[in-house]
Amino acid sequence: MTDFFIAGTQSIPEIRSDWDAGALHMRGDSYPENSFELFNQVFEWIEQYLNETNRPLTLHLHLLYLNTSSIKAMMDIFDTLEAAFAKGREMSVIWSYDPRNERVAELAEEFREDCTFPFDIVAQSGP
Repeated sequence: MTDFFIAGTQSIPEIRSDWDAGALHMRGDSYPENSFELFNQVFEWIEQYLNETNRPLTLHLHLLYLNTSSIKAMMDIFDTLEAAFAKGREMSVIWSYDPRNERVAELAEEFREDCTFPFDIVAQSGP
């Protein structure tokens, strides 16, 4: 599988995959005009990774703001991870946030409530 990189902009998070490390990284704001278009590559990469490897998968998130369609996309991603975890796959999410932004911590906590796989929410200051 080919790794991919999406450069972050004001409304799109930086997204990069690392097949060898079993990791997907997202950082920044997410309020794209077309979230399906943005996240479609993410879904495809995750599904291919889950189908072609038996290795753990970790999502490293440092998302600052998500609009409604981005929240829906993240819910779909977490549902995919949850289904794989239920079948015995090792999964985890590490969601870092700026402690001055309590709304993001609350959003991450809401996501975590629906997940049974390891889901850490970590206060992190600085860029």
